[in-house]
Amino acid sequence: MSTYATSILITGGTQGMGYHTALSLAKQQPSTLIVIASRTDPKNAAASINKLLDQSNVIYMPLDLSSLAKVREFATRWDTAGHPPIQALVFNAAIQFPGGIEYTQDGVEASFGVNHLGHALLFHLLVSKLTNDARVVIVSSGVHDPSLKWGLSPAYTTPEEVAYPKPEAIKGSSGRDRYATSKVANVLWTLALGRHFASQPSHNDKTVVALDPGLMFPTNLARNASWIVRFLSLNVAPRLVPLLRAVVSSNINLASESGENLAWLAVGNEVRGKKGVYFEKRGEHCVSKQAEQEELQEELWRWTIDKVAESPEEKARFAKIE
Repeated sequence: MSTYATSILITGGTQGMGYHTALSLAKQQPSTLIVIASRTDPKNAAASINKLLDQSNVIYMPLDLSSLAKVREFATRWDTAGHPPIQALVFNAAIQFPGGIEYTQDGVEASFGVNHLGHALLFHLLVSKLTNDARVVIVSSGVHDPSLKWGLSPAYTTPEEVAYPKPEAIKGSSGRDRYATSKVANVLWTLALGRHFASQPSHNDKTVVALDPGLMFPTNLARNASWIVRFLSLNVAPRLVPLLRAVVSSNINLASESGENLAWLAVGNEVRGKKGVYFEKRGEHCVSKQAEQEELQEELWRWTIDKVAESPEEKARFAKIE
């Protein structure tokens, strides 16, 4: 029997913004089990947070979002562990490949597969574990909206074409553009989930929101970039944030600041009950014209269920959000 009444699950919670989110939530909610989940925990983040706060409510569980089978293994381990009901699912993990195209273990374009598909399956497998007033918080990005002119060109067409891009599409895009495309999917899915929650009385008290954390330093998102980019991102850019914020954009933040904002979405009273709302920092913000299209939201919702469900029975359960 767990000594905690509820739990919060944070994907990618071992480094960068995810670490600071976990730290903030553990400090605010010492009686809640905080579970940080990522492929590895190289710096023993859970132990570090526990020691820093003189607490013991943070644990680590390995999770590989690049494999649907391993996402299912994680859900099984969650069941076996007997963790308390989930009060917040914080989908923070993300990956970006600045070079050539990469694929998940399931043959899906990797940015879309990890940033969207793995998280969507995890949601459907754990939805029955959510509290009645649980929150689902998805980290997206302003790069999903080309009108914001962050220098990336998302190319979202259909989920099938994004998951399995044709040679001409691969030739005409970069890894950073594919990352931006996956962030479009994050927003579309957030809005679709919010509408499906709102349509079902059993989910009326739940919350689903997305966050644009802004251009952020330091970040482990650049881990697949060249050594010079990694060095600048981790060691130089954080010192320049105040200057960059003044001359480039107000939405340039330290990882600790974005982590606090993400934690606020997970537990802040001001957010309670909102469904399908997109935030920049702590303010509601419009989404791209493309992401506003309900037909695209529903297409992705249906396609995702068809892709991750293993049987007709599971497909029906996922569609009903059971």
